[in-house]
Amino acid sequence: MDKKVKVGIVGASGYSGEELVRLLLAHPHAELTAVTSRQYGGQTLAQVFPRFGHHPHARSIRFSEPNTSLLAKQAQVIFLALPHGVSAEFAVPLLQQGCQVIDLSADFRLKSAEVYKDFYGHDHPAPDLLATSVYGLPEVYRSAIQTAMLIASPGCYPTSVLLPTLPLLRAGLIKPAGIIADSMSGVSGAGRKVEQDYLFVECNESVRPYGVPKHRHLSEIEQELSLAAGTPVIIQFTPHLIPVNRGILTTLYLAPADHFSNAKEAGELNERITACYQAAYANEPFVRLLEGKALPDTKNVVGTNVLEIAWRLDPRTGRLIVMSAEDNIVKGASGQAVQSMNIMCGFPETAGLI
Repeated sequence: MDKKVKVGIVGASGYSGEELVRLLLAHPHAELTAVTSRQYGGQTLAQVFPRFGHHPHARSIRFSEPNTSLLAKQAQVIFLALPHGVSAEFAVPLLQQGCQVIDLSADFRLKSAEVYKDFYGHDHPAPDLLATSVYGLPEVYRSAIQTAMLIASPGCYPTSVLLPTLPLLRAGLIKPAGIIADSMSGVSGAGRKVEQDYLFVECNESVRPYGVPKHRHLSEIEQELSLAAGTPVIIQFTPHLIPVNRGILTTLYLAPADHFSNAKEAGELNERITACYQAAYANEPFVRLLEGKALPDTKNVVGTNVLEIAWRLDPRTGRLIVMSAEDNIVKGASGQAVQSMNIMCGFPETAGLI
């Protein structure tokens, strides 16, 4: 039997942390050896998360106070499932002790400390590391992830926007100006916390926008779109909270680079868009390109690491409409982080995820 890589989770009591626990307990090449939580210190995984009670490790692994020196002895790969601004204080000493770090927060996603301060409202806690982090979007940065020590796993909204848009920008099929993105997210996207806005009575039978007009995720979305376009890209992005537990549905309104005014021109453009997406994602295990009349639906991706994409050309407006659906906690967070770990450690990319 192959020796398993030892992994730990800092902040394992949140939604992303719990999902990491689920994926790593069942991972064929990983051994979960450490989980931390100040709130649940001393309790076993099975006590905090009864759903894992059948797993023998869940009855023996106990939550501990986060201690980087101890963690570095217990695990080689450390997942940081912490709020922004907090992850950096753990990433720095863990990297110094030779650990590979996969951060699910926003601390290392941006390459500019100034942009970070603009969007997150405080100085970056470890700006020297920004140049060394790898943005953990496997379908785009797979080769860089293979040799990375610090992976900045993307946000859930950015994943739903970037995967449908990046191939089109790189191929010059859409204009970089005038991009509009509307997204709807389940309540788990706000994290496991007690705030009035996220109580059942406040969310149920309610749909509302938030973070308008400058949601924090815009910073990484525009960074990656600008790199793909080779020119600064600014988009309009409006997120909405919807009364479901999990899932994100994003609709993008894009301006094709080539004008189309009749069915023939629309058909030719659609063929180029289809070819572009096929070239980018036909062999990707976690991107599903929908055919025919099918459209993305969160019910078909919740609980999976899959992102669905579909598109339509609108001859009345001359716009390209692209839609995506994902599970915000799996492909939008923990599953994507495990996908990056698989690449980093040389495991099959789908290990523990299918």
